[in-house]
Amino acid sequence: MKKVSNLLVTDAEENIRVDRWFKRHFPTLSHSFIAKLTRTGQVRVDGARVKSSTRLQKGQLVRVPPLKLIINSKKQRDISDLSKDQISFIRSLVIYMDDDIIVVNKPPGLAVQGGSKTLFHLDGLLNGLKFGGLERPKLVHRLDRDTSGIMLLARNSFSAAHLISSFRNREITKVYWALVVGVPEPRLGEINAPISKKKKFGIEKMGLDKRNGSKAISDFSTIETAGRYVSWLALRPHTGRTHQLRVHCSLIGTPILGDFKYGGKQAFIDGVPRTRNLHLHARSLEFKHPSGVKKSFVAPLSEEMDQTWQFFGFNAAKTFDAFSEWETKEKIKCLSLHE
Repeated sequence: MKKVSNLLVTDAEENIRVDRWFKRHFPTLSHSFIAKLTRTGQVRVDGARVKSSTRLQKGQLVRVPPLKLIINSKKQRDISDLSKDQISFIRSLVIYMDDDIIVVNKPPGLAVQGGSKTLFHLDGLLNGLKFGGLERPKLVHRLDRDTSGIMLLARNSFSAAHLISSFRNREITKVYWALVVGVPEPRLGEINAPISKKKKFGIEKMGLDKRNGSKAISDFSTIETAGRYVSWLALRPHTGRTHQLRVHCSLIGTPILGDFKYGGKQAFIDGVPRTRNLHLHARSLEFKHPSGVKKSFVAPLSEEMDQTWQFFGFNAAKTFDAFSEWETKEKIKCLSLHE
């Protein structure tokens, strides 16, 4: 960087330490050099001096001093530490890219962020998507590890702020596809059931909580069925609670195929390929681009999930509006458990 810049802390960077935030954005900088920058006041957060151990909150602005000489020096070159195979892999996921955003199709099984036992994850591969940009692409929302599908990345701080605000204000329309066990009745409806995190026998999971749960609303529409055994649903969440769609599908008696956590044994069907894989896919996003233009994108099913669709005779290539029926009639309140 040739001059001082102020970078926005994104939702995905909530609670991260200042020194670790710098290592994400500028991986060639040493921890000792980052510590010197904070100690001398060259790094500030919302205008105030901070320590390397200070934890950041989303929406804050981090002052980044000029780093051009450091980044361009022989010792501190901005060279990706990713292998050629890793760069090839992350770039193969790209559906669309412009100066402000990148749209990727995340495969099932790839975690979005790392943890104590997760070393390979989307966040750790984002340097492979810089494509010569000054800033490392930023996560602005999340998907579960086992959920596949479309994800938005911001290529700069301005875009990150715009998209985070859009997600927070529910200005982005998300549609998921799922294969569920059974057939919902009615076949089109709204689920309004508050949920919260619960812990039982040392295992944390989300569950219905009518008294203290967070508001959670999802629409669903049945696209096709295979007898009474399996249904292909379109799901449209209006809130973004953890595991919301998985819990809601279970609450109406049709757990997502492969979702043992919320469906138990009912979520499995003998003889079905990959019956133990979660069959939930983030199919599409519709939103206002940082430029102000309305955009929409769809993500095709992974090869593995498409094989299950074909097993039941479903054609995932056809196009349709699963919720068009609601344009002419009132929503059916399939499940309303809020107080």
